[in-house]
Amino acid sequence: MLLLTGLAQAGEVLAAVAANFSAPMREIAAAFERDTGHKAVLSFGATGAFYTQIRNGAPFEVLLAADDSTPAKLAAEGLALERTRFSYATGRLVLWSAQPGLVDANGAVLRGSGIERLAIADPKLAPYGQAAIEVLTRLGLLATLQPRLVQGKSIAQAHQFAASGNATLGFVALSQVQKDGVIGQGSAWIVPADLHAPLRQDAILLLPGKDKAAASALLAYLRSDAARRIAAGYGYGF
Repeated sequence: MLLLTGLAQAGEVLAAVAANFSAPMREIAAAFERDTGHKAVLSFGATGAFYTQIRNGAPFEVLLAADDSTPAKLAAEGLALERTRFSYATGRLVLWSAQPGLVDANGAVLRGSGIERLAIADPKLAPYGQAAIEVLTRLGLLATLQPRLVQGKSIAQAHQFAASGNATLGFVALSQVQKDGVIGQGSAWIVPADLHAPLRQDAILLLPGKDKAAASALLAYLRSDAARRIAAGYGYGF
């Protein structure tokens, strides 16, 4: 009877999710529905694009951003509830190629002459793209490689460029190429975290979700051991 009552009260939550968190979030959403009865309806994209959509009235109820500044800005603008904001993950940037053996363990490939195109996410829209620019700047390579950069609208598109061979390699999220601690294919250099600002990713309850039980439940679930185990398998920290 209690189970039937819980299912009767189950609802849906519309969640805008940073593209880098696509793979773990699909698993988390499935576990969330199994454990709570609530369903998370997911949209994936660049954090900057979601910010614009939310300001223009998009009905998202929860935002899982790729940074901590966008949720804070939405709260300051009265479009989200500051008291609900928290860090759900800390991401890692990786230089990756679909070609085995191309990317060395120290990223020295960036100083070679064999790079025709280097994919990154649009740094104006995607925090992982901004992190890539910071890395190239710190390494003194931005001016040299700038003409060879190809920008995706999100980190998902940057990964697609590298995976398809349209770019020789790309700066992508570790979660896009790793599962359970293993990089599945190609070659990669996990970028040292001190070469860019921390990729702290915050979640927040947006105004359309303030009275939705499913929205609050999703935010609570993101803090659970079950959700964090899934995210950790894709290389996220906390």
